[in-house]
This record gives sequence, C-alpha cells and structure tokens, in this order.
Amino acid sequence: MVPALIAPNPPVFPSKSAPVQLQWACSLDDVDAWESAWRDLDSRVGNPLTQFNWIRTSLSAFASDAVPQVVAAFRSDQLVALAPLVSRRVHGIRRLSLAGVNEVFEPGDMVWTDERAMERLVSVLARSGSPLVLDRVGADSLSVQKLKRAYRGRAVIITRPQATCSFIALDETWLEPEQHLNSGRRSDLRRARRKAEQLGPVTTEIHTPDLNELPQLLDLAFDVEAKSCEGQDGRALVNDAHRAVFYRHYAQTACVEGVLRICFLRIGDHVAAMQLAVEQGGGFWLLKVGYDPHFSACSPGLLLMRDTIRYAVEAGLENYEFLGRDVSWTEMWTNTEHPYVSVRVYPIGVRGMAALAADAFAAAVRKWRKRQCKF
Repeated sequence: MVPALIAPNPPVFPSKSAPVQLQWACSLDDVDAWESAWRDLDSRVGNPLTQFNWIRTSLSAFASDAVPQVVAAFRSDQLVALAPLVSRRVHGIRRLSLAGVNEVFEPGDMVWTDERAMERLVSVLARSGSPLVLDRVGADSLSVQKLKRAYRGRAVIITRPQATCSFIALDETWLEPEQHLNSGRRSDLRRARRKAEQLGPVTTEIHTPDLNELPQLLDLAFDVEAKSCEGQDGRALVNDAHRAVFYRHYAQTACVEGVLRICFLRIGDHVAAMQLAVEQGGGFWLLKVGYDPHFSACSPGLLLMRDTIRYAVEAGLENYEFLGRDVSWTEMWTNTEHPYVSVRVYPIGVRGMAALAADAFAAAVRKWRKRQCKF
C-alpha cells in the first residue's frame, strides 16, 4: 500500500460553496501564524515529510539559501491546500521550489484535502510568472497533473525521472523478516549474526527518547553515521552544519510529539549500527542509517534492519519506508518502490525563458566537463 497524501477518510469539510482564500507566507513569522491550522491539516495527511514540523524546520535551517514563499488555500478558516515553497536564486535566476528537498534529498509535494482549492492554488502559481522546480514528487501525484494543466500553453514544462524510494507493505509475515529473503540471503544473515555473537552479546535498542535523553542519543547516532561515511567528504552530518542543525531540530520536534525513534545495534559495549526514524501515519519512516565499518563483516546494518522491520509489524504499522535514494541493499528486502519525477516549469516570459537558458547552459557545461574527465 502506497501512503497517500490525501487522507482516505477525511473529516467533514466546510461547505464547498464557501470561498477559497489564498494567502502567502513570506517569513517564518508568517508560517508560525498558520501553525494551528497547518497541524490540523497534518492530522488528515499522514506523510511526515510534508507536515508542519518538517517544513518549518527546513525553512529555519536553510534560511540563508532560501526565502519562504509558502502558499496556502483556506476555506472557512480551515487550511485545505498548501504549497510549501521557497524562493532561491539558481544560476542567477530566482525560481520557486519545494522547501528542503534539495538540502536533505527527501521527497516532497504539495498537500491538500480539497481538490478544487488545490486547483485554485495552482492556477495562481501559473499566473505568477515565476519559474518553478518540483524535485522528487510522486510520479502519479495529483499536483503534477494539476500543474501541467494550469501551465498548458503558458510555459515550457520538462519532466524527468528521479531516484525512487523503496518501501515494504507490512503484514504478519514480516514478523520474521528473513522469511522474505532468498535462501542465500537468509544464510548470509544467520552467518552475520553468528559472527557478531562471537564478538560479544548482540542487542537491539529502539528508543522513544525524552528531551533529556535526546542530545546524548543523537550524538551517538551522528558519530556512528560519520564512521559509516568515512572517505565520503561532506556526506556525514557532522561535516554539514546546516543539515546537522536540520536533523537535530527536527528530532527535537518529533521527540516532543513522541514519534521519534532512535535505534541502535550493539555488539558487546560498542554501537555497531544506528537508525534515525519517525513512527507516524501508519509508517516507519527511515531518515538516516549508519554503521561502524569495524563491524562490517557482521553486517550490523542489516541485522538492525531485520529487528526494526519486526518492530514495525508488532507496532501495527502498515509500511516501512526506506526514504533517501534507493540503493542496492534495499533490494534484498523488497522490490516495491515509490517512483518520483522532477518537474521544471519555465513560464513564457522574460523570467521563465532566462531561467530556461541559464539551466540549459549549466547542463551543457556539466556535460562538457564530464566528457573532459574521461580523457
């Protein structure tokens, strides 16, 4: 089951005859003024990557590179559609894009519970004349369809495939996750467990921390993640100040709401693997993973994955979401995935055509440099 952006059983909405009012939030103070209404929308939309905590933290953590341009549609004072956008300068031209997607490499989208209000919101974007970039939105997202319809005849629209995210649709058979592996993989997992047990007791910890515990647990998780990224300059959170601030602040908000999960696999006294996740909207959303290469022969990341998949089933969750970029190690667990696309919209006009030309030139330069590296 693919998590829907639209709640399957929404509450009674205001009368459809009530007028739709559009508002723009151009500062963090403006966004904060919508918090109550936005959280009410969150209660009807299960994807944590489009909710208030995620977007608000992104707007704050990456404020030096992007200015809030969040567009909201209200009907009878109820927030019913939202485009969590920012304005940033790319190749010298300002354009609108989804908040946080480029910085943390996770999917994003517009959100709504009222399709007509969503259409009104998108039509206003189309009349704005601003170039628009939506990276990593669902290939079958209604927002993509609405954008293409609203901009038809008004813009050059380029859609390209993006990295997918794997997921597991959970049921009781996943209480024993290894039963979903082929015989070779099951054998590898048993062998890895035996190797780990030869080094010391193997234990799995799944923490729902309080605010007092959180700093120490996050430091430990970041330390393991950094070891996992050794030799990959800039990828570890400890080497990226803005992304580290984002994850620490988001973890704090998720901790307050009781949805944060920090998971460790210990071998003896050492933490061999970690996961940072949220449990929300019927899903276990895996935000960050890492392992200590010293224990690579034991495959600690896979051992921890096995245990947290089982935990998710026992917790009555419906999906295990890998997030990030789809990588080869997820294939051993599942071949189901969410497809994503990027949508780049260049309105016919001075700004749109300037952005199109700038992006085309930048792409040509990248292609030329790539060819030069082969010689």
